[in-house]
Amino acid sequence: MSELKRVFGSVVVAMVTPFHADGSVDIATAQTLATHLVDLGCDGLVLNGTTGESPTTHQPEKDALVAAVVEAVGQRAFITCGAGSNDTAHAVRIAQGAKRSGAHGLLVLPPYYNRPSQEGVFQHMSAVIAAADLPTMLYDIPGRTGVRLEDATMDRLAALEPVMAVKDATGNVAHGFEAMARTGLEFYSGDDGLNFAWLAHGAAGIVSVVGHVAAAQYRAMVREVDAGDLAGARQIAYELRDVVGAIMGSGQGAVMAKHALHLQGHLPTPTLRLPLVSAPATDVDQLAAVLRSHALL
Repeated sequence: MSELKRVFGSVVVAMVTPFHADGSVDIATAQTLATHLVDLGCDGLVLNGTTGESPTTHQPEKDALVAAVVEAVGQRAFITCGAGSNDTAHAVRIAQGAKRSGAHGLLVLPPYYNRPSQEGVFQHMSAVIAAADLPTMLYDIPGRTGVRLEDATMDRLAALEPVMAVKDATGNVAHGFEAMARTGLEFYSGDDGLNFAWLAHGAAGIVSVVGHVAAAQYRAMVREVDAGDLAGARQIAYELRDVVGAIMGSGQGAVMAKHALHLQGHLPTPTLRLPLVSAPATDVDQLAAVLRSHALL
């Protein structure tokens, strides 16, 4: 591959959507949180993704969130908007709203739960991509969608002009490495436990949940890999293992990220929307202990 362009950034956080205690979107806190994350070392944010509880936020809320974050940090970070839905017309509206609201790019994934054919996946994703005509990152996450983005489908999507990158959450770095070489697209780690492995294999960056609390460490990891110091980058990964486990180990990254940010004082409340619920007190206590041991609290 040629030199990395990193259009979407290199340390990208899939940002939570702050809510007031009554469940309404807290736009002011979203702006201060985005500013805090960029100050920590993020150069990209993904809004309205799964970590942002996109299945339970509505179009006006999504658009207002994008506009507010672009206003706050759009000159300092690349703002990508998730456009996920299992209703193609709905996903198209999300993409169009993101563009109107000032998003710089889109994150586009296969429709979840419907289990369409690969032709259906292609037609869905290409329609969403065309609706906004923004720089696009494909998202392969079969554990949530129930369907893989197969090689032939990825190759067809890669031929579309807006498509520039892939967020890979398949857990298969070796397969992603082959796809990276085959398509020429830039790949991003979609699994915090594999961030070092992806970067060592030539990924452009990471799209992280743990970055809510560890963006500075991930910025250092990227810097070490870029400098050819894999041992230094690996050491950072070793040191972050229990932080990754505390936030991602339960499979409830959005939940634990909100608890972490609340513990740090960056969220007034860790409010979630059903069907997500707060973690048990024992898990929050364990998270606090881990953060404290890393001077993150």
